[in-house]
Amino acid sequence: MRRLLANLVVLIHALHEMIALDQIDRRIVQALSREGRLSNVELAGKVGLSPSACSRRVAELERRGAILGYRAVIAPEARGGGFTALVAVGLSEHTKAAQESFERAVSRAWQVRECHNITGAVEYMLRVEVPDLAAYKQFHTEVLGALPQVRQITSYVVMASPKDERA
Repeated sequence: MRRLLANLVVLIHALHEMIALDQIDRRIVQALSREGRLSNVELAGKVGLSPSACSRRVAELERRGAILGYRAVIAPEARGGGFTALVAVGLSEHTKAAQESFERAVSRAWQVRECHNITGAVEYMLRVEVPDLAAYKQFHTEVLGALPQVRQITSYVVMASPKDERA
């Protein structure tokens, strides 16, 4: 058991080192998180590196998994959204099979933009985007309400998002 714990500690330390960022790496990540379409020359100027050094740093951050990808931020209305709800979901069974079944079901639901397995009184927190309240009611009843492993649904309607840093 001690050997297993020691190996886990070494593995966790190695993973931390893989993604540990120095000050320049943090500036690169911050700049790209604000504007992922910066040219390498623009990024290099913002972080104080030559373009070639900046390019090598970005490639290394991608290789180490610190930069997972690049994407466009799309207005919810352009995706058919406009009405957003955060939905807490409690399952009737606390088994791996119930969780996997629930996760498969929500991964197929276009209305679910995010699904997080959380700790606390319920197992999942979803971010749901639909056109309007009627569409949310349909999703609540016919999608979530139809899943046999769902025991509890609590909806929180998002009225505004004064800070949202999702990309």
